[in-house]
Amino acid sequence: MNFYRCLICGDVYVGTELPTHCPFCGAPAKKYMVEAKDWVDENREIQNLSDTSRRNLKAALQLEANNAPFYRDAYAKSGNIELQGIFKCLAKIEAEHASVIKKILKCEPPPPQEGKGIALESDIENLKAAHKREVSATAFYKKAANEAGEPRVKKVFTALSEIETDHIELEEQLIRKYE
Repeated sequence: MNFYRCLICGDVYVGTELPTHCPFCGAPAKKYMVEAKDWVDENREIQNLSDTSRRNLKAALQLEANNAPFYRDAYAKSGNIELQGIFKCLAKIEAEHASVIKKILKCEPPPPQEGKGIALESDIENLKAAHKREVSATAFYKKAANEAGEPRVKKVFTALSEIETDHIELEEQLIRKYE
């Protein structure tokens, strides 16, 4: 058995080989997972956040606080066993993103904004809404990564952008499959 640790969420994965993605936050493993013995808590290196990074992290935390319950609600409303699993997985990943951000900000996540955590009534509508959310999140995370002055914040926003890009591709495949 090997022990790996994610450079983004910090969670430990136990397995015989490295997974393709962190099973907790979805970060590409080849880029963001290391042997547990080599892991360092990069959040401790952050002394002061710039106003821009703090503002972007707070916006990101709200975004994730909206998306996790949306996916949980989509899971609850779906009658499709495959989509239930996908929505449930995405809910967990988005909640983990909120956890990563709250560790940097040293705060608790806000509640979802009114109506933002509620899914629609059909699977295809929820896939399309999810796709729209992920496209918006990816654009925001790319912008926030470019604006970040702190290496840890830049790394987190870059990883989130990559993860959300994977979600966009997944949702596009599912939309084609179920339309």
